[in-house]
Amino acid sequence: MSEHRFDLPPKAPAEVIAQRSALADEACRALAQAGIPVHRGDLGGESQGRPGAEVHVDPLVIGGVLVEWNTEEELRTAALNVPPDELDPSDLPYAIRHFGTVHSSMRDALLGILTSAGFQAEKTDGHTYGTAVFVKGFRP
Repeated sequence: MSEHRFDLPPKAPAEVIAQRSALADEACRALAQAGIPVHRGDLGGESQGRPGAEVHVDPLVIGGVLVEWNTEEELRTAALNVPPDELDPSDLPYAIRHFGTVHSSMRDALLGILTSAGFQAEKTDGHTYGTAVFVKGFRP
């Protein structure tokens, strides 16, 4: 039980994490070969939030390898800092619409590139992982 009084899913065994890490490295290689700026977000350092594809390993049993797109800071800040009183779901501000379009377009592009390179990949559940791509396996 966590300190917040709810159960967290168990973590995957070390050998599963190692397999996922190798798969994440292969996904990074494939995206870099396609000319996509890519980095491993789960390895820490200064790479988190950097523009481009961010590949990371989710350590939970139900987790896996995820690929997400990060925009430049300017677009991200514009979309996330829209005042709440300007949020009309039927007519969202330009910054939010554009940010969403960039993310969904890049998700589709990343999915296409990874699938073409031999990866078993699919769109994730949007409520859980947003516009990420879930990489399940690799068969060259």
